[in-house]
Amino acid sequence: MLRRGCVQGECNSRYRAFTHVLKQWIALGLLTFAGVSSVAAADQIRLMVLGDSLTAGYGLPEKEAFPVKLQAALKESGISGIVINAGVSGDTTAGGLSRIDWAIADKPTHALVELGANDALRGIDPRTTRSNLDALVAKLQAAGVKVMLAGMYAPPNWGKEYETDFRSIYPDLAKKYGVSLYPFFLDGVAAQRDLNQPDGIHPNKKGVAIIVERILPSVRRLLGAKE
Repeated sequence: MLRRGCVQGECNSRYRAFTHVLKQWIALGLLTFAGVSSVAAADQIRLMVLGDSLTAGYGLPEKEAFPVKLQAALKESGISGIVINAGVSGDTTAGGLSRIDWAIADKPTHALVELGANDALRGIDPRTTRSNLDALVAKLQAAGVKVMLAGMYAPPNWGKEYETDFRSIYPDLAKKYGVSLYPFFLDGVAAQRDLNQPDGIHPNKKGVAIIVERILPSVRRLLGAKE
């Protein structure tokens, strides 16, 4: 008479073989999942906004600062990622350059560089501003970061020559390094009393909203979005 099942030795042997294969499947699945996770993490957008008080959110609640509002606008437009607020009130291009290594350590994939307003307000030689921004962009590119420059205009009180020399810095560097350029960060907001705080320099909540609205298409292109 034939007996169902198997003898004890055969059962133990088959069980060991089955569990061995099962463990291999589990291990393979975990490795695959880990690989997918690491790729997803590596591909995550980390946009650093390297700037001064205009991006740091001077005079505004944290939730109203430009980087926070930009991240919300990007998410609403279908782009997820992290926008890093690397703005420091009062910073010049020299200050930005001095902390760029620290900023890069935060592992940004992209950078929006908004610096130079305080250089212009202080009448710093445009050649110095150009040199600082040149070195800053070079460091970002060397770290594999995709860059967009946000231009700034000089106030007219320093004279036409200064104004022209200063304004040329941003398109010149954008061309030199092949990076994106947003010509004027305060476009549509500068000198508009109802869009600025009482100091007439820093955008208020409504001003930030307009800056975000106007710069958003350029930032989306920087991040690889198809318009």
